[in-house]
Amino acid sequence: MKISLGAKPLALPAPVWAVSTYDPDGKPNSMIAAWGGLCSSQPPCLTVSVRPSRHTYRGLTQRKAFTVGVVSEAFAAQGDYLGMISGKKTDKFADTGLTPVRSDVVDAPYIEEFPLSLECRLIHSYELGVHIMVVGEILDVKADEDKLIDGKFPDIEKMRPLIFSPGSRAYHTVGDHVGQGFDMGRKYVK
Repeated sequence: MKISLGAKPLALPAPVWAVSTYDPDGKPNSMIAAWGGLCSSQPPCLTVSVRPSRHTYRGLTQRKAFTVGVVSEAFAAQGDYLGMISGKKTDKFADTGLTPVRSDVVDAPYIEEFPLSLECRLIHSYELGVHIMVVGEILDVKADEDKLIDGKFPDIEKMRPLIFSPGSRAYHTVGDHVGQGFDMGRKYVK
């Protein structure tokens, strides 16, 4: 039997994304966001929600650009730290040893150590309660070559992305391969 948990953001899993920008002084900055996902295939877009009080939000809106880095299991502690302290107070890249790389596509840095980076141009923003949901058009995707399938698509088992459980505030990573999408359900096609 199911029980009511009330109106809470408990969808599982949530991504562990490093949203990176240059701050108003031009310094690379990054924060962790779990409220996000893909939202369009044509044009390719993603959405991420950021509180307007966050240091990253200011850089994102001023430069109209940001990157999303998929944090891997190997860099879980560094990723977690990006969400613990404001870039107003410290240089998160110096603190963690992560490497900001200037995008050649958008006016934002991506993080070299994270296996997948999506470079986005800000195209919309929507006020939603305590967050601003931003929509970014994905202009390029950068991936570690050794973590691709046939040189074309990210291999989730090699990338080992972190996922987040909002209720318990715990990090996990991906599990076993279950089957192929748009294939397993064929037995129900009439």
